[in-house]
Formats: sequence, structure tokens, C-alpha cells
Amino acid sequence: MEGTIKCSANYVPLSPISFLERSAVVYGNRVSIIYEDVKFTWAETRGRCLKLASALTQLGICRGDVVAALTPNIPAMYELHFGVPMAGAVLCTLNVRHNSAMVSVLLKHSEAKVIFVDYQFLDAAKGALQILSKEGIKLPHLVLISDSDRQLSNVIPGDLEYEPFLATGRPDFEIVWPSDEWDAIALNYTSGTTSSPKGVVYSHRGAYLNSLAAVLLNEMPSMPVYLWTVPMFHCNGWCLTWGVAAQGGTNVCLRNVTAAGIFKSIAGHQVSHMGGAPTVLNMIINAPPSSRRPLPRKVAVMTGGAPPPPQVLFKMEELGFNVTHSYGLTETYGPGTVCTWKPEWNSLSPDEQAKIKSRQGLHHIGMEEVHVKDPASMKSISPDAKTIGEVMFRGNTVMNGYLKNLKATEDAFKGGWFRTGDLAVKHPDGYIELKDRSKDIIISGGENISSIEVESVLFSHPAILEAAVVGKPDDYWGETPCAFVKLKDGNNETADEIIKYCRGRLPHYMSPKTVIFDDLPKTSTGKTQKFVLRQRAKAMGSIPKASKL
Repeated sequence: MEGTIKCSANYVPLSPISFLERSAVVYGNRVSIIYEDVKFTWAETRGRCLKLASALTQLGICRGDVVAALTPNIPAMYELHFGVPMAGAVLCTLNVRHNSAMVSVLLKHSEAKVIFVDYQFLDAAKGALQILSKEGIKLPHLVLISDSDRQLSNVIPGDLEYEPFLATGRPDFEIVWPSDEWDAIALNYTSGTTSSPKGVVYSHRGAYLNSLAAVLLNEMPSMPVYLWTVPMFHCNGWCLTWGVAAQGGTNVCLRNVTAAGIFKSIAGHQVSHMGGAPTVLNMIINAPPSSRRPLPRKVAVMTGGAPPPPQVLFKMEELGFNVTHSYGLTETYGPGTVCTWKPEWNSLSPDEQAKIKSRQGLHHIGMEEVHVKDPASMKSISPDAKTIGEVMFRGNTVMNGYLKNLKATEDAFKGGWFRTGDLAVKHPDGYIELKDRSKDIIISGGENISSIEVESVLFSHPAILEAAVVGKPDDYWGETPCAFVKLKDGNNETADEIIKYCRGRLPHYMSPKTVIFDDLPKTSTGKTQKFVLRQRAKAMGSIPKASKL
């Protein structure tokens, strides 16, 4: 438009680094991080992040280089989320459940120049470096993060240690800001629940927007107290590693997530917000009386991953937690939708409210659109709560693409939308409700069976702690529902009793034909690895309907 000009006065590339810069001034003396007996203020956190960025630069890290991290939710992990991009580099947070073989694969694929390793996972990292060494690949620098000198005994000459490494940096380091807001800020590998991990590239722009969206959908005021039960390595903590900084909040770090630790942290630090997959919610509602403490205030919980069963949501509300359901994928920076609550639903029964809360809702303020479409015709499905289609996203908080995998990127964006592979229906009010992953839908005798619906019924059984349903091959029906169940302590229900319970609440064809009592394999983010269960079900053959593996 005539008379306008784009210049540094009115255009600056968006980056979540700016959140820390502001909070260090506005909230400089307020506590930024709490971890056991360690506390930092926002001014101190900024200073430490600048020194980290400076030390990385002195080590030879340049713009666009990848810096990996294999750590739990500790202060160093939080500092890496700012220090690495301040150096112009890309942070690659690795799943702490990966073994040496997988860590070596990801280090090789990402071409990481440095890896920060917590002492707890040093053996896995060392094993990975040995594998890379045998392949003749140049090894990344290793920086060990430890809580005491005792943990340094396993370090070999040439390795670095986090605090001394930080001390080599300059506190007056000049931040390497992105030249383009589409520049990469993070590299996240998918959890591998359905396939081999892929490297998802996040931009500064997307991280900035999704951080603010996460703050809004969590209804975070200024200075929230956030308990870290979501792994920071998973979608960068659903982007709240940066989002909490935007509000000058306090990050309460937990190395290990336990029910006792959650209740103790909430009571001791006046926690206002937290997050977690349904498995974390399940852990909370089934905590023994000895682990529980009264909540000093209402705690807002954002949940995501697999749709939480209504029964779990209902029990969380009874304990004093206010649950908000979001949905997304690694490719959407974590949360992409939110089930925004409407006042008119307050008059519904608790059971009806829980059912609504288990829906995925609509796109959040940072995402442009979410639709449920026919993947072949790309036409939107009818909002009748029955017709099933594929969930698709479009917006600024969708990944840049998959690292070194152009074909996978093009396939994911075919038709101008990001194709999730998740199947859902749309309700008349526009809210979407997941029915299954496209690979998890069970087709029995030509009928589509949603494993999520069957699991919801199983979770309502008072004796069941965890449940997952997959298709078991069947010569006549093609496949039939097979339930993997973990009972609560002290319960000994039989397969026949559980099947009878389901048949009283579901159409006969949807009820499990087989029940297996066993622990459920999970990713570190709490998602059940259904591909493992499908393999078990396929290998069962003519195994009886009740079994203990």
C-alpha cells in the first residue's frame, strides 16, 4: 500500500527467545526454576542461558548446527531451550527411553555437533558414541550434566561437565537472532508409536505462536506455577518451555514423575498448572492415600495424547483438578486443538460433561484450520457425529517438514493440508472427536470398530487400571477386538467377567472377544505402543481368550 515501508522499526522475525529477554526485566527477581533445593530467578536464568550460548559458540557451534540433549526435566534442560537458539543453533531433544542403538541413529541422522547428557542416561549415550565410532563417524562433543561430583566418576578424559562448561561463557554474549523467522529452532523426532521416528523441524515463528497459544488454552495468567510432568523432550514440553517464560512463571522440575512427587510438589510450591498424558491422570486418580495431599488450590491440567476416558476425567475433577483436553502431534508443535468449554454445558450431568471434555474440540488461536476430510476426495465430511474422516490441519504451527525426507514431507502435505492419519467424526457444533488412528481402526465383518470407544468402556470398569484394544486376526471375521488389560492391585476379575461387562454396554460385535492380562508397552510420553500389541495379538494364533503373557 502506498506510503508504507517494511523495516526494522515495524518488522522483527518472531522468536520465543524474546520471551526470556522480557521476563528477565519484568520478572527479574522472581523465581524462574525450582528443582529440589536449587532455585534460580529469571535474571539468573537469562544470564546462564547467555553464557551457555557463548560457550557453545566458543566450542565451534554455528548458525544451523544441531545440539542434542538426553536429559529429564531438570534446570539444564530448560536452559538449553533458550541457550541453544541464542547461539543460532537447533535444539534436538532426545527421548530418554531410547537405547544406545536408537540414540546413535538419531545422532547420525541429525548430525549433532554436541550432546548434553544427564548422568542418569550416560551409559546409553556412551554406547551410542561407541557405535558411531565403529562406523567411522565424527563424534559430537559430550557435555555431562550431574548433580554431584560423585556422578562425574564415569567421565572419560575429553568430556565436558555442564557447570564448568557454562563458566567458560560470557554473560554479555550477543544473541544470534534468526535472520528469518522460518529458520529452524528445534528438531523433534516422532515417538515411533506407529513407525520409525522421523525428524520434525520447528521454526522460530511456529514455536513463538504455539507457545502463546498454549498459554491461552491453559488460561495461564502472569506468574503461573507450572509443574513439569510433561517431558520437555516431547514437542519441547508442548511448547511450554517457552510459554511459561512468556508469562514470567515458575518452572517446578521433576526428575521422575510419580503420584507422590506430583502431590508433594503441588502442596509445597502452590502449583497452578500442569500437563500430562492420560497415563499421568490415571496415575493421579489411582494414587494410594499415603501419596495424596490436599490441593491448596484448583490445579489446571492440560491433557493430550490418547483421548482420556470420561471416567478418568470425572475422577480428576472430583480430586480438584480442572482438566482441559487438547490434541495434536509432534508435527503440530504439540497441541493443535482445544476442547474449549462452554457455559451452557455446566448444567449437564457430570457424566455428560466428561464425555464432552474427552472430545478434541477445534483448532486453537495459533492454528488456522482443522477439518475432518475424506482423504481421497478432500471434501469435508458431514458434521453428523457418525461419518468418519481424516483429521487435517493448516496453519503457521504446522512443522516445516521432515529432516532429509522430502518425500515424507510431500506426502504429509498432499492437497495443501497436513494429513494426520487420525480418524475422527465432527459433531453438529463443529467439535471433532477422535475415533482412532487409521492403523488402529478395527474392521470386523465389514464393520468399523473404534478401539477408543471400546477402551472407554473398559476404563469405566472399577477393577481396570489400564486398557488398550487392537485387532486380532480372525479367519472368519477378518479381525476381532482384543483387549490388553492391567488390573488394579487386589483385583482378580476374569476375562469372561470383563467380556460380559463390555457386552452389557456395547454392541456385541464391538465387545472384546479376547482379553489378555499384561502390562501395556508405552512410549515415554504415555502413549500405548499399539503396534507392539498388534504384533502380540497376531502371534497369539489360537491362544485361549484369557491369557497372562
